[in-house]
Amino acid sequence: MAPEFQKSTMYVSNELESGDVQKNFDDDGREKRTGTLLTASAHIITAVIGSGVLSLAWAIAQLGWVAGPIVLFVFSFITYFTSTLLADCYRSPGPISGKRNYTYMDVVRSHLGGFKVTLCGIAQYANLVGVTIGYTITASISMVAVKRSNCFHKNGHKASCSIDSYPYMIIFAVIQIILSQIPNFHKLSWLSILAAVMSFAYASIGLGLSIAKVAGVGHHVKTSLTGVIVGVDVSGTEKVWRSFQAIGDIAFAYAYSTVLIEIQDTLRSSPPESKVMKRASLAGVSTTTLFYILCGTIGYAAFGNDAPGNFLTGFGFYEPFWLIDFANVCIAIHLIGAYQVFCQPLYGFVEARANQRWPDSKFITSQHAIQVPCCGAYNVNLFRENSDRFTEELGFCRRRCGGEDKFSGKRVDLCPPKAISDVRLFKLPFAFTSSTLTASSN
Repeated sequence: MAPEFQKSTMYVSNELESGDVQKNFDDDGREKRTGTLLTASAHIITAVIGSGVLSLAWAIAQLGWVAGPIVLFVFSFITYFTSTLLADCYRSPGPISGKRNYTYMDVVRSHLGGFKVTLCGIAQYANLVGVTIGYTITASISMVAVKRSNCFHKNGHKASCSIDSYPYMIIFAVIQIILSQIPNFHKLSWLSILAAVMSFAYASIGLGLSIAKVAGVGHHVKTSLTGVIVGVDVSGTEKVWRSFQAIGDIAFAYAYSTVLIEIQDTLRSSPPESKVMKRASLAGVSTTTLFYILCGTIGYAAFGNDAPGNFLTGFGFYEPFWLIDFANVCIAIHLIGAYQVFCQPLYGFVEARANQRWPDSKFITSQHAIQVPCCGAYNVNLFRENSDRFTEELGFCRRRCGGEDKFSGKRVDLCPPKAISDVRLFKLPFAFTSSTLTASSN
């Protein structure tokens, strides 16, 4: 090895150990993570609490006063317990000092390997695609509900008020195209916090309207310990089918395991990520369960066995119309954020594969600067290619480490060794080859 290169490497390493560069990077060479218990909890609440919370009254109506709350508590416990197990898998072989697994698929690859990785990958990404499609449809329904609410208020509750939802799906898609320029989970915390606030807002509105309906004069609805009654409300076959559907709805309402590792990867390394993630899971699942129990049971008390599938978009309530409109807008905003939370792992997978297959494509790699008023220039990528986030870190690293070598007086352009130690992480055409050594010593 050339002596100049040895000196340069020694100089850079010493700077890393005692200088500012080390403070800006984690142990894996990536930019310092800044996630906290608050941001992780916001991500979880955004991922878990969806507009499905407003359909829990229907689910409780199918199961009744006994089985409904029991199923909710059972799935909340299962979700929290499995989340704690998965949180310990973020680092392997040890949960504190082991190597980081950045995605759910990295965890599967690290602990299972083989053909199981392919099977889990198909299951995870198919689930993410299905969830995002569902969010698109639900968001458009909420937007349509705003128009219909105004129509009912103006023309009466018996008016048809038929409105096409496709234009609103297109609007939702355009918004997602813009937000998809957010490079990764680390830059998504503000959107998750906003979405979490929106979920609390519309769930609270639905809860408040249900309480007002229960407290109303002359309120009387039919409820039972076992839910809808066979032979009166439904047939025996419908009772079985609806009960299983209600259990499935509740189970799906708690699912966020496919994005848990990606959320955990945003956390700062001290205190240990697994401990913070377990606390965030407890906070997120507890908050979710509280809202689910309140909305489900009070919604059932308000509507009885005739509870609608969604008492905001299904027009269990018509007045006050402006409050219904606001709640539906909150649903749409929440789903905009939730869509991004569930899409980030899918984006990362597609972008990494595209980068590997077409590394020289300008469509994938080129960026376009757009001037944003009061914010300066913002780089937009038509494909939002995966290596952009790594290139940003690499560029910062070179700005800090580049310069004149104190020993040889020659220009060096080296990244911290930790920042390039994992070629799989960066997937960039950068390595310490013989040509690199020669260039750095000449």
